[in-house]
Amino acid sequence: MKEQPIAYLCSEYPAISHTFIYREIQSLRQSGFTVHTASIRKPAGLDIMTADEQEEASNTLMVLSQPATAIIRAHLGCLAKNPGGYLKMAAAALRLMVAGPKDPIRAAAYFVEAGMLIPWIQQNGITHIHEHFANPTAIVCMLMKRYGAITYSISVHGPDIFYTVDTAILGEKIREASFVRCISHYCRSQVMRLSDAGIWDRFHIVRCGIDPDLYAPRPEPGNATPRLLCVGRLVPAKGQHILLEACATLKKQGTPFRLTFIGDGPDRPSLEKHARTFGIEAEVTFTGALGQDKVREQYDKADIFVLASFAEGVPVVLMEAMAKEIPVISTRITGIPELIDHQHDGLLAVPGDPEDLARQLTTLLQDPDLRKQYGKAGRQKVIERYNQHRNNALLGEHFRNQHRKP
Repeated sequence: MKEQPIAYLCSEYPAISHTFIYREIQSLRQSGFTVHTASIRKPAGLDIMTADEQEEASNTLMVLSQPATAIIRAHLGCLAKNPGGYLKMAAAALRLMVAGPKDPIRAAAYFVEAGMLIPWIQQNGITHIHEHFANPTAIVCMLMKRYGAITYSISVHGPDIFYTVDTAILGEKIREASFVRCISHYCRSQVMRLSDAGIWDRFHIVRCGIDPDLYAPRPEPGNATPRLLCVGRLVPAKGQHILLEACATLKKQGTPFRLTFIGDGPDRPSLEKHARTFGIEAEVTFTGALGQDKVREQYDKADIFVLASFAEGVPVVLMEAMAKEIPVISTRITGIPELIDHQHDGLLAVPGDPEDLARQLTTLLQDPDLRKQYGKAGRQKVIERYNQHRNNALLGEHFRNQHRKP
């Protein structure tokens, strides 16, 4: 039986820092779903993405890339087909000037984007849209629902969205959604905190995941000097300054290492200065953003993967490293302890504490056998709980349930 088509709406798709969404969509398609994709903005960094991701971008509706004539035509068509729904959508957008973002420019932008998307979903026979992160694109989904065009669901990752509950009108997004996909127990607990117990049965834990075959165990790297790897945007939430401080401690105690940062962002100048200040610039490499094929090459060279984050959901890069049998170190925050069981399949450090992070790094750097033990246990954890195909099959069942409802 052919599946009812669905759509994924993102602020930017495909995106260098959110390749798991691309892989999630591909997995759903392989299981029989027709998934159409729309992106509010044209993605940055397409030139370093894989050929498959570039092709995906070419088949994705780029909402803000449409000419003004197309915007006008789309809105006139929405008004003509459903005047009452159009007025309800306009009224909901006007309310955003006094609630939530309280910004007339943003309210107008969300209204314009919703009107652009409605003809597209109607042309493709779409009745349900899924949105990741519960960010502003979820507001666009809410406006489209007011028009009467769709139902929608959201994936909530956290923790950023939990810091802006009022301006993001997260509680309303949750109430209006057909279901909420939570990536961890921690995430679900925060969604429950913001909602009435009567709708908790709509909140489902569906973990993110990776393909264990694509991220097969890497061969022993055989580095003369152990290599540490950190993958992620260079932003405050990732705690990379703490990692540099911990590495300075390693150097002071005479522990050799090399550290590679993959990713880019506003913190790069500060991080480079930090490395110079601590006298470890010779040991630290900044590659900038890399495509997924190049990232996998870097995984194969790593002895230890480390993420010193202050705020995360459940990082997919940790799953990738664990599937590669690279021993991992991260912090005791949000959903990460659901992925890493301390001293069983990795190590957890106190967030914001460079001394504790240095101790965890030293433990692994001085014990190759322990690195192998954690690497194998980490891959087993990913296979059991974070296999994208198994988890996406569960997500697909929730999509089917939307279409079965009367």
